[in-house]
This record gives sequence, structure tokens and C-alpha cells, in this order.
Amino acid sequence: MEPSNLVWSQPLIGATERSRLLDQRGGLVWFTGLPGAGKSTIAAAVEADLHGRGHATYLLDGDNLRHGLCSDLGFSAEDRRENLRRVAEVAALMVDAGLFVMAAFVSPSAEDRARVAGRLGDDHWLEVHVATPLEVCEGRDPKGHYAKARRGDLTSFTGVSAPYEAPAAPDLRIDTVALHPAQAAEAVVAVMAARGWLSLGGETEPD
Repeated sequence: MEPSNLVWSQPLIGATERSRLLDQRGGLVWFTGLPGAGKSTIAAAVEADLHGRGHATYLLDGDNLRHGLCSDLGFSAEDRRENLRRVAEVAALMVDAGLFVMAAFVSPSAEDRARVAGRLGDDHWLEVHVATPLEVCEGRDPKGHYAKARRGDLTSFTGVSAPYEAPAAPDLRIDTVALHPAQAAEAVVAVMAARGWLSLGGETEPD
């Protein structure tokens, strides 16, 4: 069907009503960093913290989505861009539903991250750079990917054979060498509260 033949269907219930029902302002927390930096670990810790406070959440993990929604994509620049476009659309729907969404993706391109941010809008976007040094990530190598990349078994691997563009001005930069995941999660939740997405005192500020 041609885009010109598509008409947007306006629902009876919108983001404002859903936010009031959940008593929270939906938003996307985007965790970016090198492979093995600890993005998924910290994102999961943030979700657990928020869930414990009674908030509705969802965690979008890059590897998990590549088992289903993005299983047809590789790791070329074009495929990475399409991968993040799909993730942005899913996240936008979840945020519109009023959820706090944690997204853990290497997302090495600053341009691609900016495109996701533009889809969500400043009021619903928070960028967290999990700034673990390359040597620490490679030393951890939880999935054995760095070893494979060094042997040449993995091509276009970020940090080894493909570049990573670190955020110039993220909303929060986390040093996982200095902070335990629980401490990092507390820092993320504090920034969310400062944005007015939730209140650490118990009262939220929905749209």
C-alpha cells in the first residue's frame, strides 16, 4: 500500500491518559557502549530497581531482539541502522503506552543514536554511556566475541574491526570500573527523577 493511501488512526485513549493510569511518565533510557561494557547488566538493574518501586517497565536487549524482530539483519552499517530504526519504533510504542523502557544496544554510530533520539523526542529520551574502557571489555569478553574478532572470525566487530563513536554529551556517563551495577542503577534512576519522570519520594509527575 502506498504511504499516500495511509491514514493515521487517532485512538480514544492517548499517552496522557495512559500515563495517569500508570502514575508515571513514560520514557526511553538508552544504554550505549562497547560490547561487554555492562549495558545489559546495568539496564536490568535499573529495571529491577524501578519494578521494586512499583513502576511499569520493559527491557529491550539487542541480542534478544535479533532472535526475532531483527533476525533477518546482519551487522553492516545499513543493517545496524535498520536494526535501530525498528527498535526505535518499538520503544516509541511502549513509551506511548506509558512504560519506562530500558534499551541496551552497542549503537556505535552517533548519527544512528541521534535518529532514535529524534523519534522519541527530548522529553522521553535519556542517553546513558556505559564508558567501560576497551581493554576492560576485552578482558571480560563474556561471549567470546573479542577473541573471535581478533582471530578474524568476526568481521565488523565494534571496538576491534569497526569504530565506536562515544557520545559527546550523554545525560549520564557511567564508569563500570568504579561503580557496581546497583550503584550505576541508582545513578540512572536519580537522573530519571531529575527529569521529572518519577519521584524518589513516591509521587510521580505524569504528563
